[in-house]
Amino acid sequence: MKPPFHRAAGKAAFKAKRVGLIALGTLMLVLGIIGAFLPVMPTTIFFILAAWCFGRSSPRIEAWMLNHPRFGPTLRDWRQYGAVPRKAKILACLGMASGYGLFLVGAKPEPLLAVVVATFIVAAAIYVVTRPERNGTVSAADGTDEARPTARQNEDV
Repeated sequence: MKPPFHRAAGKAAFKAKRVGLIALGTLMLVLGIIGAFLPVMPTTIFFILAAWCFGRSSPRIEAWMLNHPRFGPTLRDWRQYGAVPRKAKILACLGMASGYGLFLVGAKPEPLLAVVVATFIVAAAIYVVTRPERNGTVSAADGTDEARPTARQNEDV
């Protein structure tokens, strides 16, 4: 049995960690919302990070995010399958290319630095592009896949 001091210290540390993760999750959520309105700032990665923070600190907020009608399906697909929607992949690659272009014009880096930065950006783009895509969502009731019709399937109907 631990002495009372150790128990109290453990509880305080847990509470501090929880508060810190809630604060960080809130910051990530706010940055994600800002990113929804600013074309050069990402959205999805901030929501993924916010869901991760809330998953370790506030199950109630995490559940709200995962069940949100707008970004919940994307978060669930990432969490379960590591999937990224095609539109997010395209926007991420365009954002990386734009950021690199602004870096070249604004910083006028030495050639070696330009190559090093380009290498990291290309590696990040390859990672994003090679993530699987999902056209379905997981049913909350039974956990089975429910395929959403694609645009091509809708044209056939």
